[in-house]
Amino acid sequence: MGDAYNQIIVSTSPNISTQNGIGLRSSDSISSDEVLVNELPKNLLPTFRRSRTRTISSSKGEDDVVTTESGQKLYTKGRPPWYDQAGKRLKKSYLIGICGGSASGKTTLAKKIIERLEMPWVNVLSMDSFYKVLNEEQHQLAAKQEYNFDHPDAFDFDLLRETLVRLREGKSVEVPVYDFSTHRRTKNPKLMYGADIIIFEGILSFHEPVIANLMDLKVFVDTDSETRLERRLVRDVAERGRDAAGVLEQYMKFVKPAFDMFIAPARKTADIIVQRGGQNVIAIDLIVRQIKNELTERGYYSCEAAKSARPSSPDFDGIPFVAARFARHLARK
Repeated sequence: MGDAYNQIIVSTSPNISTQNGIGLRSSDSISSDEVLVNELPKNLLPTFRRSRTRTISSSKGEDDVVTTESGQKLYTKGRPPWYDQAGKRLKKSYLIGICGGSASGKTTLAKKIIERLEMPWVNVLSMDSFYKVLNEEQHQLAAKQEYNFDHPDAFDFDLLRETLVRLREGKSVEVPVYDFSTHRRTKNPKLMYGADIIIFEGILSFHEPVIANLMDLKVFVDTDSETRLERRLVRDVAERGRDAAGVLEQYMKFVKPAFDMFIAPARKTADIIVQRGGQNVIAIDLIVRQIKNELTERGYYSCEAAKSARPSSPDFDGIPFVAARFARHLARK
């Protein structure tokens, strides 16, 4: 979508003219990604290493379960081979791509979408699972925080493309599990099955055109650079055993330049731009309703197992331009 005005931008910012919290603007008016490290709160610059709480990539497979606010258990391993719909089957899975800078809230947004959908067979695929296997020289650079993990060359796009294609066709795949503390893949990959809905999130999820063209809906999470850096500091120190000085150095040397060069341009290709990620309930509601409407058109809700996820309330009042722009988007599919 080359025309910036074909995008839907969902924001609560006073700087954007909105109606019911949803506004349209040109991507050219989005401020550049700037950050002043010396303005960060001192409590976000710890000098010690905290105990690690999570060091592996977060693709959902096998026994992963998401619990909704209502207490419903959703199994995110996708459709198992014995699952058969009584109604019309989807020819392809509905693929949602979520892109955004490091620590912008992509994973949180994906989880919120799953909770709101309340559908049993959803896969979440993280781009973090597809870092390339490093050679010995690259391992030494990574240990010194001198390897660029934010550059496209760091990812195995061939394996990623093959995995997405198989999942969309309803086939099972083994997804690598990446350990951030050792910079290696673990010995036990996660088994995932094809699902009715696949959510693929990552910093460069729109980078390769072949992969981007597989997506039915592209969402860009637009979070300001200071917030992203604060989150990255807390995450990498608390969860990945890094020291604050090294995180800051890596950010200025690799993360920020990669955002400016490879990630920020993806805004122009997004169908929806979401401000504040998983905190933007209006955007989440809009995305969920669009997914359910699309699945209705595909005949998904003729299946008994899917009836509980059928849309039960009308679309937003007072925002006909949103429906019109989505209609043009869907017409091009």
